[in-house]
Amino acid sequence: MSRSEKVTFAGSTGEMLSGIIDIPEVPVKGWGVFSHGFTLGKDSPSASRMCKALADSGVGMLRFDNLGLGGSAGEWSAGSFSHKVADTVKAAEFMRSEGKEISLLVGHSFGGAAVLAAAREIPELDAVATVGAPFSPKHVAHVFDAALDRILNEGSAEVDLGGKRVEIRRHFVEDLENADLTDCIRQLHKPLMVLHSPTDNTVGIENASTIFQTARHPRNFVSLEGSDHLLTGKGQAARAARIIAAWADQYLDAAH
Repeated sequence: MSRSEKVTFAGSTGEMLSGIIDIPEVPVKGWGVFSHGFTLGKDSPSASRMCKALADSGVGMLRFDNLGLGGSAGEWSAGSFSHKVADTVKAAEFMRSEGKEISLLVGHSFGGAAVLAAAREIPELDAVATVGAPFSPKHVAHVFDAALDRILNEGSAEVDLGGKRVEIRRHFVEDLENADLTDCIRQLHKPLMVLHSPTDNTVGIENASTIFQTARHPRNFVSLEGSDHLLTGKGQAARAARIIAAWADQYLDAAH
């Protein structure tokens, strides 16, 4: 079992971000930071279930809401992929200030792309795991394709994302266009685990193949057969977390 502790810390824009640290009740093997999917937030099933399962395995995890989501201050529409990456680094800095230097970054979906980009900015980091991550951050643009011309011509547009109306601004689209993870992955210099479902209809399995092929050893790939993209099926998120925990065990600071 684990317990949860609410925290806040300043993000890259100066706004206060809301987080939860899932703290192991078993001996702590190490600490990590989790980056959630596009607009999912720290309390989404994938984030909460994976982090709690990792904590149950001895890996304490900080999960947090990105700018303007959940309990975090600011406007989500003012953010970008670059902000998401920078806030992931800020989360690691916060953990360091709390005496919990992180060994592990875990990112789901869009958050998987973010941790691949953030990894080189966190010197104490030992390992990175992605779940259902796109190779290119601009893959996420498919969810607002219909509004793309209006966003670029008028500067912004409201779009429906899973029943939630959100504003997408031109700077967000332009930032996605400029984001290239190729060098981040090739020069990661950290052990990498890529987890992906072959039946993922949101981010295709070919993304995992490209990430894996671009990365250098040590690298691992695990097929999450039977899982959907959001890991909402019974036991799917916990299963992914157990796989990550078992793999990361050799790299965790307290396990050395």
